[in-house]
Amino acid sequence: MVVDDPGSRSEARLAPVPPRHAVAFCFVLLIGACALASFVFACATPFAAFAVIASILLPLRAALSVMLGAWLVNQGIGFGALHYPVDSNTLAWSVVIGAAAQVATVAARVVLQALRASRAPLAFAAALLGAYAAYELLLLAATPALGGTASFTPPIVARLGLTSAAWLVGLVAVSEIVRLLTPLLSRRAAS
Repeated sequence: MVVDDPGSRSEARLAPVPPRHAVAFCFVLLIGACALASFVFACATPFAAFAVIASILLPLRAALSVMLGAWLVNQGIGFGALHYPVDSNTLAWSVVIGAAAQVATVAARVVLQALRASRAPLAFAAALLGAYAAYELLLLAATPALGGTASFTPPIVARLGLTSAAWLVGLVAVSEIVRLLTPLLSRRAAS
């Protein structure tokens, strides 16, 4: 299975802007969403939802780059504005979260490609499940070395999963609104 087809944007199931603007759109969308999530949820940024939207809109390499940017914004806000402690454990968790966001992006891409013949809502939901599972499992794998096992109770994991699902719905909705408004704005600008 080829994970990165340079022309693939998940078979254009969601194409709010022309392909030449997709990276910029996705970057702005996820950076804005990441900033909002970072201030509202602090340590619970929905990277799995971000991974799915990036994988829907972009080829894998570009999706990974955009996710790296979102993670950097999240960490900048955390350490700069929210005053996360600058110690070895927090820095290690930062790296693990970044790695988990990248793994979630690959997982989302794999699921989307496997379900390319499925209806978009089913493919998006399955991609979120795959991305969220990959993200959480990588974080859980770090707990023996970094601590934090208490954060992986079923109610906490379920609540964060539902939060990610809500973010994905919101990001898809914003993308669809942009898709609907783009022709209107283009016509207006041309006249």
